[in-house]
Amino acid sequence: MVCRTVRVVRQVWITGAGGPEKLQVREAPDPLPKDGEVRIRVRAAGINFADILAREGLYPDAPKLPAVIGYEVSGVVDALGAGADEALRDKEVFALTHFGGYSEYVVLPADQAIPKPETLSHEQAAAIPVNYLTAWQLLVVMGSLKPTESVLIHNAGGGVGLATIDIARHVGATIYGTASAGKHAFLKERGLDYPIDYRTGDWSAELDRLTQGRGVELITDPIGGAHWRKSYRALRATGRLGMFGASTLTESKLIGPLRLLSVGVSLPWYNPLMLMNRNRSVFGVNLGHLWHEREKLREWTGTLLQGVADGWVRPHVDKTFPFAQAGEAHAYISARKNTGKVVLIP
Repeated sequence: MVCRTVRVVRQVWITGAGGPEKLQVREAPDPLPKDGEVRIRVRAAGINFADILAREGLYPDAPKLPAVIGYEVSGVVDALGAGADEALRDKEVFALTHFGGYSEYVVLPADQAIPKPETLSHEQAAAIPVNYLTAWQLLVVMGSLKPTESVLIHNAGGGVGLATIDIARHVGATIYGTASAGKHAFLKERGLDYPIDYRTGDWSAELDRLTQGRGVELITDPIGGAHWRKSYRALRATGRLGMFGASTLTESKLIGPLRLLSVGVSLPWYNPLMLMNRNRSVFGVNLGHLWHEREKLREWTGTLLQGVADGWVRPHVDKTFPFAQAGEAHAYISARKNTGKVVLIP
């Protein structure tokens, strides 16, 4: 039997497509778990770049606006639906959420709630699901990175970037990464071998110098558009380009759908014969399209949790914001001020 302890909950809504001012705290009915579900009292909710694209009306997978977004939370199970494991009650857990994470309470299937390691705060736990699962898929599952190889991480100072450094460091590969100069010292402490300042020069020329013209075996690129062409050219023979975002959309001065059109026109076209002749490959990663592969996600999460226990998974939270300052949090990320994860606190 579910005990109704809260009448309303606070949520951060996107009220319409636009700037950070479109984020607004609203109240909603207290959600109740159905059969096989649990309710989590959220202590921390992760922010991802996809959330910013959704707010700007540029994320095709986002729910129709107005809506509550958010892909990941950490908190405490405070209510169970019929059939849910009683052992989960009052447990500290973290989880992927198919939107709705910007909320004081979320309801989701019980098998999506993962016990939170005691060594992690709720803020750190909320930094794991999207960032580390994406990085694991990019580097290990599809990137097949080896200790004898090298990887270039674009946006190395972001949430996925730091997760990728952790995993590449664990693999034993040589790590290059693009980031603004002010982040270089911290990134080197985290394990980045060769930081490259993309703001003051041509990163591809610097990479060419550092690798003596060879290039690297793997590149992770969340920027999109014509930038993917440049990354592809920087691959060594047997190289792989992992594409997992299109942050360039937010830099366009065009309005609405015209942004998507401008980026679409600049996209590279990879001919199978060209790939064969150059011994290269390209692949895409979108964690939001893996909801039908829960077994895989749980397997990868298990490996990452072992990484937490062993010390090589080290989620870093740059800054937290209360719900009332969600717009400021989005602006902070859009300005590339963060080094690591930015988290909302109900």
